[in-house]
Parts: sequence; C-alpha cells; structure tokens
Amino acid sequence: MSKVFVTGATGLLGSTLTRRLVESGEDVRIYRRESSRMDLLDDLAGRVEHAFGDLNDSNALRDAMAGVEYAYHVAGHLAFRGSADRAQLMRVNVDGTAAVVNAAIENDVRRLVHTSSMAAFGRPERPDGVLTEESEWHRSRANSVYAHSKYLSELEIHRGIAEGLDAVIVNPALLFGVGRKGENTRRIVDGVRTESLPAIPAGGTNVVDVLDVSEGMIRAMAKGITGERYFLGSENLSWVRIIHTLADTFGSRPPRFILTRPSAIALAYVSEGWSMITRTRPHITRENARSMSRFYHYSNRKAVEELGCSFRTFDATTERLARALNG
Repeated sequence: MSKVFVTGATGLLGSTLTRRLVESGEDVRIYRRESSRMDLLDDLAGRVEHAFGDLNDSNALRDAMAGVEYAYHVAGHLAFRGSADRAQLMRVNVDGTAAVVNAAIENDVRRLVHTSSMAAFGRPERPDGVLTEESEWHRSRANSVYAHSKYLSELEIHRGIAEGLDAVIVNPALLFGVGRKGENTRRIVDGVRTESLPAIPAGGTNVVDVLDVSEGMIRAMAKGITGERYFLGSENLSWVRIIHTLADTFGSRPPRFILTRPSAIALAYVSEGWSMITRTRPHITRENARSMSRFYHYSNRKAVEELGCSFRTFDATTERLARALNG
C-alpha cells in the first residue's frame, strides 16, 4: 500500500480529503502542528499517522515525507486584510509551498497535488468574459494580496516541475461545507441562519461543495497532466442568489439591503480606520469591498472533460448543510 501525505489535514478541505482517502483504504500520514485543533478529523485522528512540524520547517518536512509516494499540499493561509497580512500570506503560501516542493523532491515523491485558488487566475479591473485555467495573471487592484500569494505559490510548483517533480495544481472556487463556527464560509451560512447578516454584496462568484473539491483532487492525482491546473467549481452565482438560497433552505429572512460598490468601499474605509484605533480585525477591507462588488465568471469544463469531475448544485449543497446543522 502506498503512503499518502496531506498538509492542512485539520482544516475544512484537508479534513474532508483525509476522510475520503482513509475511507477508500489509503495509508495516510498528516503533517500538522502539535497545537492544531482536531475536531474536524474527529474519529479519523486515530486512523492516520501524525507527523509534526511547521510548514516552513524544512527539516521537519523532509523527515515527515520520508517513504511517501503521493502528497497533497492543502495547507495555506487565508486572509484579506491587505498589507496587514502580507508577511504571513507570503511566509505560509509561498515559502511554505517552496518548502513542500523541496521536501517532495528530496524524498522522490511520485506526484504532488497542490491546492491553489481561483484567485490565482487573476482578476481584471472590470469583469470581462470567463476566467479559465488559461487566464494569464495581470497586475490589477482587483487582485488581493491573498490572490498574489497563491499565484506565486503556483510558480514554486512550476519551479519544482523544472527540477524533476511531477505535480498538478487544483484551483477551488469558494468552498462551502460544515466546517467550524466563525471560519471560512460558515460565517456566511451562520449569518444567514441567525438573520444577522446586515446586507448582501452587489457582485457574485463561483461556489462549490467541499465534497466535490476533495473528489476532484483525488481525480487530479490519478488523471491530471503534469504542470496543468484544474478549476474545481460549480456554479457562477450572484451574492443575491447565494444568500437567498441559503435563507430559503434554512427558513430565515434574507437581508433587505444590497451593498453597492461605493457603499462597500466607504464602509471599508471606516472599518479599517476603526481597526487601527482599536487594534482589532476590520469587518470589511477595501480588498473585500472591491472583490464582493464584482461578478467574475469561471468555467469548470476542463475538470469535467479531463478529470471526469461532476459538481452538485448550490441548492444541493445548502440542503446538505441544513441537514447537518439543523439535525
């Protein structure tokens, strides 16, 4: 049996992937900090091997990957506070990926699947056409520091490929899953459930179920072409449609107000200013405001045709979340 290595296994996507791998009979070793929360792995914690260390600890990573044949790099830092998060985003997403690549090469890992983001495709100032895996990165105010860090992380993967590594990149859309309270899109879901979301952004995005992304990653490992990237996303939806679908499913009232782009940016200035005074995290930043006010469209055709992926509708995802959270 081959040994499979997973970074980020204690997060939403990593834990979902790990569960899928273990249930299919794979021998899994996860790499985590000793302080990592284990609640999302739950009963799986005793069914996987644990290796400990930081993503930037090259020696610990090298030792942890010894004997590994296949590796999934899922760990990353997600933040949207602009320059306030730049150092951490670059350290984890870029330098951490470089360290994973180096350890994989040193240990002759047969294949690495790297988890990037749809943000790494880059966003033009004005939404125009459909973004795909072939889209080229261009500097734009619409690109967040997070997006830039994920783009640079992909360059580390290509550097590794040039040095002999077999690697594939996946670019998930906005992930929806049960996860943890206060984290990721669970904050949106709970905001709708409790009717505490004050307004709906004016733009839109592509959404996807975390279960479908984990399946897509396994397919990328088996069928993906070296050096290629695969967008793993389902539907392009406006935020109005996303929020109203959640509200309808959970039986709650959606917010009455649409937050226009000028209003969102004005609110961001106030939020950022208040955060500097109170030294707290802003509720909304200018990066958030710009991205939420635009509607970028993406195509999943490549993943469907080349990997055989299928993606459930957002209606099906919200119904799954409702069963889990209301049960």
